[in-house]
Amino acid sequence: MDDFISLYKRLKARKEINLENYVIEDYLLGLSVTQGEKVIAGPIGAIPKFYQQLNILKSVKRGFESSLYQLKEILLADLFDSELEAAKELSKQGFQRGAGSLAGVVLEKHLANICSNHSIKFAKNRAAINKLNSLLKDNEIIDMKTWRFVQHLADLRNMAVHDKEQAPTKEDIQELIQGVEKISKTVL
Repeated sequence: MDDFISLYKRLKARKEINLENYVIEDYLLGLSVTQGEKVIAGPIGAIPKFYQQLNILKSVKRGFESSLYQLKEILLADLFDSELEAAKELSKQGFQRGAGSLAGVVLEKHLANICSNHSIKFAKNRAAINKLNSLLKDNEIIDMKTWRFVQHLADLRNMAVHDKEQAPTKEDIQELIQGVEKISKTVL
C-alpha cells in the first residue's frame, strides 16, 4: 500500500522536481519542469509509475484469488471431514445404507471439485462418481490404479444405495468411508 501511494503522492519536502521524484499526482496537476527547451520532468515521467501501480494491483488480485482458493479448499475439507464423521456415526449405529450414501455424496462432491479445479467441463446434473472418475482419468489427473480404486468405492456406494437384494456389511461401509477419506486427502 505504501509503495502504491508513493508512486502517486508527491513528497511534501521536494527541493526540486526531477524525473526521479515526479509522481502521478504531478501529472494530474499538469506539472512540467523545463530548463529552456528541455523537459526535465513531465507527463512521460508518470508512465512508468503508473505501470508499477498497475502491476501492484495485478499482484494483489492474484494474491486475493489465491487466498480465496485456499479458503474454499479448507472449508470443503472441513465439510467433507464432518460429513464423513457423520457417516461413521451412522454406521456405528447400524445404518449402513445411510452411511454409505453419505460417504458416496462426499466422494462425488470431491471428484466434482477436482474436475472444477482442473477446468474439466462436466454436466453438473449428470456428475455421478463413475463419470467424474472417468473424466479425471481421461484428463490424466489420476492414474489407472486410483481410477480402479474409485470404481471400487463407487461399487460399494451403489450397493449401499441401489442394491435391494444385497445389504452392505458394516465392513463394506467402513472400507468405503476409509477409501473416501484417503481419496479426499490424496487426490487434489
